[in-house]
Amino acid sequence: MQDDLEMLLQLQVIDYDLGELERSKEYIPDMMENLRREIDESDRQFTDARQALSDSKVTQKNLELVVQEKQEALKKLQNQMMAIKTNKEYDALVSQIDTVKEAINENETSLLEVIERIEKLESEIDDIEKKSEETRKQNEKQLAILQEKMDSVGTKVRMKEDERTNIKVRIPRQIMSTYDRVRKNRGGAAVVPVRKRACGGCYKALSPHVIQEIKRHNQLITCDNCGRILIWQDGVSE
Repeated sequence: MQDDLEMLLQLQVIDYDLGELERSKEYIPDMMENLRREIDESDRQFTDARQALSDSKVTQKNLELVVQEKQEALKKLQNQMMAIKTNKEYDALVSQIDTVKEAINENETSLLEVIERIEKLESEIDDIEKKSEETRKQNEKQLAILQEKMDSVGTKVRMKEDERTNIKVRIPRQIMSTYDRVRKNRGGAAVVPVRKRACGGCYKALSPHVIQEIKRHNQLITCDNCGRILIWQDGVSE
């Protein structure tokens, strides 16, 4: 029975490893997707900043043209003042001049705001580009590592399954059946050590008689509360 229990412990370690490998098939792709998303986001930020800078420069040129046109129009209106003959014509021309001046002021204000935005973008865009490049470099390195792990999962699973089969065939069918049933019902550990004279799974106290039976290793002892297989391990069970 001692040999059977030791093989059950080995089997339990293998089953745990298999479980971790199966879970890795789920979380590794998620991790890879997150890394790719970070790359796309950093690239998008750089692209948006570059586009914003380009659009702002176009806006600057358009505003400069508008201001120039308005200033030329203002000069023409001011030159017409010399030819004014009536108060009515004078008032009308002054109104036009005021309208053009107001338009110039508004466009010059917008122009200053655009120039400030351009200066800000030009001071930030290098840092945004460097951050984007660094994110891509680091994430692609991590992606390569994760891809390598993902590619090796299948091989590792097959190796663990072979180990499991080699051990399983050496364990009596009845004991194996108990192990599989407990593992299915409880999940996680099916074989647990006694801890402080209690079940290491559900922590229910064990009677002195049961503890003695477990120490003898003559038969398979299960917890009457949770059904887990109990073993005695020196240094752990005391």
